[in-house]
Amino acid sequence: MNQIDVDQTLNSLAEKLRPVLEKDPVMIGIHTGGAWIAQRLHDILGMSEDIGTLDISFYRDDFTRIGLNPQVKASDLPFDVDDRHVILVDDVLHTGRTIRAAMNEIFDYGRPASILLVVLICRDGRELPIQADIIGETVALKPNQEIKLTGPDNLALEIQEVGA
Repeated sequence: MNQIDVDQTLNSLAEKLRPVLEKDPVMIGIHTGGAWIAQRLHDILGMSEDIGTLDISFYRDDFTRIGLNPQVKASDLPFDVDDRHVILVDDVLHTGRTIRAAMNEIFDYGRPASILLVVLICRDGRELPIQADIIGETVALKPNQEIKLTGPDNLALEIQEVGA
């Protein structure tokens, strides 16, 4: 995989999002990497309404098997989602399960008019029929590789080998 310039990719995502601003959307980032990406996009776009964040730990479909993540953070939606256009942001779209969990949590807060999914990286391996509306980069990885986003300052992507 070629090196991905995160700042350039964020600027490209922001340009693709500008027409959506006409709908007066709210932005929600999924902890942790998605919240970092959302904050950067929120700042680039100059959105005035506070950003929302979700921790989907309790909404994961493997919660009963893996237990509680020791770093659970409270979700924070400082706005009403009813009838609002929501920009949902995550760092990597892989299986689709994180996005499904995030949408379940959003609907516990209310019924949005629409949800637009924005991801920095889209990779193969989908297990659920979920696709992003706006994608920064698409990458193909080997089965033993995963993408790690580090941040929040100086956001960087790294491909890691997993499972020896």
